[in-house]
Amino acid sequence: MLQYSHEVENMCSVAKGPKHGPAPIPEEGRWVKSYQISDISGLSHGVGWCAPQQGACKLTLNVKEGIIEEALVETLGCTGMTHSAAMAAEILQGKTILEALNTDLVCDAINVAMREIFKQLAYGRTQTAFSEGGLPIGASLEDLGKGLRSQTGTIFATNAKGVRYLEMAEGYILSLGLDSDSEVIGYQFVHLGKMMEEIGNGVSPADAYEKNIKTYGRYADAVKYINPRKE
Repeated sequence: MLQYSHEVENMCSVAKGPKHGPAPIPEEGRWVKSYQISDISGLSHGVGWCAPQQGACKLTLNVKEGIIEEALVETLGCTGMTHSAAMAAEILQGKTILEALNTDLVCDAINVAMREIFKQLAYGRTQTAFSEGGLPIGASLEDLGKGLRSQTGTIFATNAKGVRYLEMAEGYILSLGLDSDSEVIGYQFVHLGKMMEEIGNGVSPADAYEKNIKTYGRYADAVKYINPRKE
């Protein structure tokens, strides 16, 4: 039972005017007035970070009527966070987004990502806001590259020795091509995701490796090639 102060009890009642409810938000091709968690549907992303900002997490959820039907957890920069992500993915599916928001997802970065994605979903700022029916379960995998590997970029540089490309969206960098001014004009890479797919399909590791070595830019025109991890 609600308790009221003496002052409020002695007040007269004043009628409330308009009762139009919440503003509608776009959800999977519809305009929805959200009164409860089950009113929320959509696919969206949230990015989080831990207190020392040692690592980051990108969280993708596909929510149907308030329930998390699909979760993709991608982490960067912290080795321990990869194991936290494994536990978080076990935890997330099947929960309501409110349950997930108030559940310890093991790592601060994943918890912050959950907070950020909750706001996206609650306000209708989703990838599927205007997509009729939303996206099927499994759609988050389309964010990954071939071979289902996260899109990552790893570049190292020093003022003394310049830049080193280590990994790009295309794959693991094998060598950099430099021009006569020692500037990078291209690179050679191996597409690890596709290589592992072929090995899984019975291609020998050596053949799969050779088949998935490609180049980008004016690599063939370089006057010098370097191993970015050793030279």
